[in-house]
Amino acid sequence: MENLNPKVRQKCGNRVITAEENDDLTLDEIDAREVFDLIRDINDPEHPLTLEELNVVQLDHIQVDSVKNRVKVEFTPTIPHCSMATLIGLSIRVQLLRSLPQRFKVDVEITPGAHNSEFAINKQLADKERVAAALENSHLIEVVNQCLIAKGL
Repeated sequence: MENLNPKVRQKCGNRVITAEENDDLTLDEIDAREVFDLIRDINDPEHPLTLEELNVVQLDHIQVDSVKNRVKVEFTPTIPHCSMATLIGLSIRVQLLRSLPQRFKVDVEITPGAHNSEFAINKQLADKERVAAALENSHLIEVVNQCLIAKGL
């Protein structure tokens, strides 16, 4: 474990879901808060904490463009040399690909300046063939799935 004492932040409150959002007949655009809610409870691969609690994912680092059908998430590893950054990015990508409508193109990147190898990791996370190959690795997909399982289950 590289970061023995990560800073833990308080989780933000749950989003209030309106009656309109629960109505299947109403067009409800996906927004940054909805994307944040999809990824905030992803478990960190090293710590018994979520990405939100570690401040790895933040609401203001999520962009949604419903017109162009794009979602961009920037995440911030807890330390600049985090060896789990690629796994964290892959977990975020998988969660969004599984949860969002297929029309969305998902971009997951490290927040600029937050990691020593951000260029190489961003290149890996943007490469569809590499991501697909990684997800065919049974051990790796098992690790990703463990990150995606909600606590207490």
